[in-house]
Amino acid sequence: MKRYVLMGSMALTSMLFSMLFSVLFPTVVRADVRYPVTVQSCNRAVTFERAPQRAVSNDVNLTEMMLALGLKSRMVGFTGISGWKTGNATLRRQLAGLPELAQRYPSMEVLVQAGADFYFAGWNYGMHVGGPVTPAMLEPMGIRTYELSESCGHVMPRGAASFDDVYNDLRNLGRIFDVERAADTIIDGMRSQLETLKHRVSRVSRVSVKTAPVRTFVYDSGEESPFTAGRLAMPTALIEAAGGRNVMDDVAQSWTRVSWETVVARNPQAIVVVDYGAVTAAQKIAFLLDQPALREVEAVRARRFIVVPYDEATPGIRNVQAVQRIARGLYPKAFAQ
Repeated sequence: MKRYVLMGSMALTSMLFSMLFSVLFPTVVRADVRYPVTVQSCNRAVTFERAPQRAVSNDVNLTEMMLALGLKSRMVGFTGISGWKTGNATLRRQLAGLPELAQRYPSMEVLVQAGADFYFAGWNYGMHVGGPVTPAMLEPMGIRTYELSESCGHVMPRGAASFDDVYNDLRNLGRIFDVERAADTIIDGMRSQLETLKHRVSRVSRVSVKTAPVRTFVYDSGEESPFTAGRLAMPTALIEAAGGRNVMDDVAQSWTRVSWETVVARNPQAIVVVDYGAVTAAQKIAFLLDQPALREVEAVRARRFIVVPYDEATPGIRNVQAVQRIARGLYPKAFAQ
């Protein structure tokens, strides 16, 4: 994404993360993949003659996927977490012993000097189109790249973001590293939790919303113009799963800028605030409340703000948590007990 810059209780969340980390991390479950293995990465077919041994991941959400799959021992480092202030104490403990090779995007030199043989990144998640680090540039250095599926809209035509993007990435990482059983366990857990959430929300939304899902706007950052999520960005899928509709779901882009006039015209009933970086969620909400142009927007009048941490708003293993947070904000009656 970067940047130009809820189930009756939290028992659901605890159960999911107990499964992801207590069971899977750090154990690697082998599925006896036969190499070579070829996976689709955006518009490229990438072949691996063997499982990578010196991997680097960029950004908190991608790094959490690697850890959940039990791949810490296959990593030589990570990048792009502290510079964006997206990490937390739990993640820092899990990453103990692994160096952060670059606070933001790594250079070619950083990856080569680390002896990396694999880079898990995405477009605007560690790479820029036309930038100094791309799959084509890394390949001659012996570094294979796997691109985050949600980010592929920057380099090829694709449809709206969905949970299938996350499942696809987990499944492909499972094949690349010969940990398919671990990937399948995570995917099955996420699907089960998501279906339970959707069922709970649907019982309330069918009664309380007779015309349309709750109109929802995503505010990441920006004062002169807001940085938000279009149709190709993960929050669109999260909001839909929670029983809402992203008011920018007709914008055929991923994370992008729009005008405040457009926000006012679409009059969201709720605003999802992405929490990360030097500007806190509380400061972002205060900014929105202080804008005269937004005072008649329903979400602002009702102070209906839903704070979602960055690593839940971007594609990864925490997306079910995001759906729970958003659903709780859109349909509090569903989670009253």
